[in-house]
Amino acid sequence: LFRSGMLKTLMTIGSLAGVLSLTSIGHAQALPTATGHGSLQAGGGFSLAMPDYGQKNIKGISAFGDFDFTPHIGVEADIHYVALITPTDLAENTYEIGPRYVYRKGRFAPYAKVMGGLGDLVIQETQDNPGRYSGTYFMYSFGGGLDILVPHHIVIRAMDVEIQRWPNLGNGLTPTVFTVGAAYRFR
Repeated sequence: LFRSGMLKTLMTIGSLAGVLSLTSIGHAQALPTATGHGSLQAGGGFSLAMPDYGQKNIKGISAFGDFDFTPHIGVEADIHYVALITPTDLAENTYEIGPRYVYRKGRFAPYAKVMGGLGDLVIQETQDNPGRYSGTYFMYSFGGGLDILVPHHIVIRAMDVEIQRWPNLGNGLTPTVFTVGAAYRFR
């Protein structure tokens, strides 16, 4: 009753369905390569800057995001808004991104980073700072810190230090920024 062409087609479809149903019990790929790579964390904190332009420290807030491609290599992006407490009415805000190296040991994750971006020197009260530079400039920084992983996706940024260089501002600006904070780790 069946023609040989139709029988051949049904046999091909049946064989293909059988093979596809076996893929769920097969182990054709090793588990580490079958799982996703990378981890993401985003957080914020309190920052203290030694501005190297005024005589008093300035304070503000920071936001950061880290994406680690491997257990040791990743990228970090930071925004330092150091403009909340400015005794000399000078603020230094930075927007940076760059690579980072992480060495994980249990719950502790010390890291080093090299970043580049823009630094914005803001004169909040021009009458208090006549003749001072202001504006947005290229900047880069070297830094590092310590993250402590705690349960339930929380990361404590126990310490983050950046030694910044703003080479195009006057004779060059060299502030140091310290940050403490917390982040949420997405898995």
